[in-house]
Amino acid sequence: MRRLKADISCALRPFARKTNRPVLIAQAHSFTQQARLAITLAWVAGYTNIVALIACGTVTSHVTGNASNLGRHVVEGSWPAAVFMLFVLAMFFAGACVSAILTESGWRRGSESIYVLPSLAQAILLAAFALGLELREPNQPPSMLAIWWLTGLASMAMGLQNATITRISSGVVRTTHLTGVLTDLGSETVQFFYWLSDRRRSSPPLSPVALLHSARTHPTARRLALLASIIGSFMLGAALGTLAIDHFPKWAMVPPVLFLFWIIWQDIHVPMCDIEASGEYGSGGVDLPAGIAVFHLRRDKDRSGRVHRLPNLLRWCERLPAATRVLVLDLADLSEFDADAAWELRALFNQAKSRGRHLLFAGMTGAQYNALRAGGAADVLDPNNVCPDLELAIARAIMILEHPPARAG
Repeated sequence: MRRLKADISCALRPFARKTNRPVLIAQAHSFTQQARLAITLAWVAGYTNIVALIACGTVTSHVTGNASNLGRHVVEGSWPAAVFMLFVLAMFFAGACVSAILTESGWRRGSESIYVLPSLAQAILLAAFALGLELREPNQPPSMLAIWWLTGLASMAMGLQNATITRISSGVVRTTHLTGVLTDLGSETVQFFYWLSDRRRSSPPLSPVALLHSARTHPTARRLALLASIIGSFMLGAALGTLAIDHFPKWAMVPPVLFLFWIIWQDIHVPMCDIEASGEYGSGGVDLPAGIAVFHLRRDKDRSGRVHRLPNLLRWCERLPAATRVLVLDLADLSEFDADAAWELRALFNQAKSRGRHLLFAGMTGAQYNALRAGGAADVLDPNNVCPDLELAIARAIMILEHPPARAG
């Protein structure tokens, strides 16, 4: 092992030039982005739904009531109303299809943020809806043609939004209706209190401070906060939309449209870290086994900024060759982690483990390691797989490949 480390050290010496490390606070792509999107889009959905309901008399953010009305109108023989309900459902479906096309194309191209294009499409649809409200006479009932195309635009935008956040969250989060959100909130609240009760009876008993910290970092607590925030955001949007349509009917949809464009700009503006495969070792005289892959997480060279977001590490891990058994991720270019980055790295560790891979972190300082543990990754971090430099990480990777640890259980 000493000889192996010496060989690796010699190979890496030409690349060990000191550089000015950027001051980066890595922000998680998974939970943070999903929570921000879900809360923001729930506000937009509640706002749009109430404006469409007041202006056009039809809900647009969910399809349950419209589907029920379609069945009623068919039985009653009210064919014009039935066709209109069918049209609203079809526009919601069309929005979901547009979202799927844009999101899937983003996945296939390896785009940094797959929801920029769907969000932009939604903003354009709501802008057209806002233009329609601005052109109509507020003191006169809208014509049937105006109701059709205004409702269609809003419904398509809501279908697009719901499909986008559903895809990003892998079916976990919905934002345009609250039935599933409220159901999940009730179910997980009970689970959380059962877990809290079990922790209070643990031996030795936890102190109040330790129990509070354990509850705060528990995954269920974070999800409960997200679900409650979605419900509150939707209701807040409905309240604001009611005030806007009552006092400023022609400009009622301007705030959510501007807000959507703002979050799109924020996503484009903040740079994202790059993942670069290492090609240095063969030229340095050390050939690594085929089962080991080494990658560096580095700042975006084309865009400056003290704050960088983590890329979608889970998607990146999915695309690695099946032959990769030991994965080394070099974090030496990062100086800080926030709590959400810890959760992202924790999720990456669990995904690698589920695929039979061993994940090692290289270039991690003691402060970063403690931040990961404090952020909720203590239960999955193996201190032996967290190395202060790349040389030790590669040596550890070779040892794991040659002598795989026995699986627990």
